[in-house]
This record gives sequence, C-alpha cells and structure tokens, in this order.
Amino acid sequence: MDIAIASDHAGYALKTLLADDLRAAGHAVTDLGAADSTTSVDYPDFGRACAEHVVSGRATLGVVVCGSGIGIAIAANRVSGARCAQVHDNLSARLARTHNDANMIALGARLIGPETARDAVQAFVSTPFEGGRHAARVSKLG
Repeated sequence: MDIAIASDHAGYALKTLLADDLRAAGHAVTDLGAADSTTSVDYPDFGRACAEHVVSGRATLGVVVCGSGIGIAIAANRVSGARCAQVHDNLSARLARTHNDANMIALGARLIGPETARDAVQAFVSTPFEGGRHAARVSKLG
C-alpha cells in the first residue's frame, strides 16, 4: 500500500518512527516533511500537502502528526475529498476506517506515546471500510 506521511516539527520524531515501521511492514511511504525536528514549521502546510497527495491518488492513505493532532487534522480536512480522523488509540483508528472510511489519520505526538501510535497506525492501515449502513452516511460527508 502507498502511504503518505507528514508532520510539523513537534511530530517529527513520531512521524519518523511510524514511517520506518510502515516501510518495515512492506508499505511504500512518501515522507512529505517536515525535514527535521529543530526548525519550527507551520502544521497547515504539511496537513494540506499530505491530504492533496492522498486525494490525488498518489497515496492510498495518509498519516499526519503534530503536537496535538488537532491542527494538522483541521488543515487536512480543508482539502476536498480528505477524511482525516484524529485518533488516540487502536479502537479509534479502526472505527475511523470501518465506520467513516477515513483516508487519513492525525496523531498528537504530545498526547499519545509511540507504542499507542504504532498500534493505531497498524490498525488504520489494516482495517477495511465496512460499507453497508455506513456508506450512505459517509456519502453525506461530501
């Protein structure tokens, strides 16, 4: 699977760890930045870049990380066609896929630890959309 990943400076370390995990699991990963953890950058730029990558079809799914996960999720969701869910654990990541057909997740590097984040990303990329009664609801998201 092709997965796009991006972060601001606060999410850099977690993004790098998650990208390495995804590659080790056999996924093609496009890292859209930030380039390093020492330079302060603006999370909207990276949320938008990742969302555009996913919506254009260059990636199947996207993972974005900032300090809280909130701002970068808002930025991603401003791109038409992006469905970015802020997740906090395995269950929220699975529900984002099964019920909401999320094509992106956002994680807060200052809110969850690396093992919880790893577990959430693994659940996200391995869980299919359930469809059925959820399909009509997702279509209303536009």
